[in-house]
Amino acid sequence: MLTVIPFRAGGKTRLPEELRREVALAMLGDVVEVALSVGEVRVVTGDPAGRLVAGDLGARLVDDPGGGQGAAVATALEGARGLCLVVNADVPRIRPSDLNALAVPALLGKLGIVEARDGTTNALGLPRADVFAPLYGPGSAGQFRAHAVALGIDFEELALANLRDDVDTLADLELLGARGGVRTSELVEAIAL
Repeated sequence: MLTVIPFRAGGKTRLPEELRREVALAMLGDVVEVALSVGEVRVVTGDPAGRLVAGDLGARLVDDPGGGQGAAVATALEGARGLCLVVNADVPRIRPSDLNALAVPALLGKLGIVEARDGTTNALGLPRADVFAPLYGPGSAGQFRAHAVALGIDFEELALANLRDDVDTLADLELLGARGGVRTSELVEAIAL
């Protein structure tokens, strides 16, 4: 099973500037480590520090072509065969069981969708790479549902809290507490939120 993780340099702009980079890299490390425990991982990024974190853990690195998250994911999916997962790098509560649950609809030929609380998309389970379309942005979960219908395949919305609850703000980080992965939890403890 292939998991694609896009990581954008300069993200997390709603976090305090002094924490953005460190938090983003800690979360990336936690997500990559879990994804590697269930299969192959491709991290698509143009960020040197993100490349270092992901590469040191054993992920395959894919150069970000520019043009946003959709273009990045499409590039990382090139040449992929069979079931593919796409997971954002800001879901540090992720567990192997979450990825296995995300894979179930895809195994049945459906598009699995994990919608964030703001209507964007935190994770996708694709029965095959060519089901993907670059639809990220506001309201993207609805756009992915409509895309599945247009393709004539079923979709399944998954209420997986560890994938739904991303970290965009300081309040999100505070709520996470020690429930994140090792790197993120240690960081939260060190900055004493």
